[in-house]
Amino acid sequence: MNKFVWPALMALLFVQSPAHAINEKYRQQLEQSGCTQMTELQGCDIHKSKAENAKAGFADPYTPAAAAGSAKEQTPYAGQWTAKSDTGATVATIRIDAKEHVWVNGKEVKAKRTDGALQFRQGTLLFTIQGDRRLKNEDVWMDTDAGTKGPIQSE
Repeated sequence: MNKFVWPALMALLFVQSPAHAINEKYRQQLEQSGCTQMTELQGCDIHKSKAENAKAGFADPYTPAAAAGSAKEQTPYAGQWTAKSDTGATVATIRIDAKEHVWVNGKEVKAKRTDGALQFRQGTLLFTIQGDRRLKNEDVWMDTDAGTKGPIQSE
């Protein structure tokens, strides 16, 4: 039995060739159309341009929104904000531009995104503004020394 199995197995290994999922022409069509194999199954047309397919709702999910040409989309953090104390006094005025540059009381501070929020510090104050605007009462400031905190409101 081994006399026949080993030669047959060796012949099968030599005859077997690598399988390629797509050919070069199809790959180029996918690149030019902005489609993937999955979006093509959902209706993305490989014979159209990226712009036409994006307009039809088949934008590449791995492309950042700014690069996809949606310049009219704005960061949810942009605008004027006011940090208030429990008594209603203004603790800080915050301005955030479309590129997420942050100014607290007119002084620019570094900001970072963390868990869907924008966080930044000025001295002992830590400010957190949520990116999901459906969340209410989640925009807060906290004084790490005094242990006080309060809401941040959009103007």
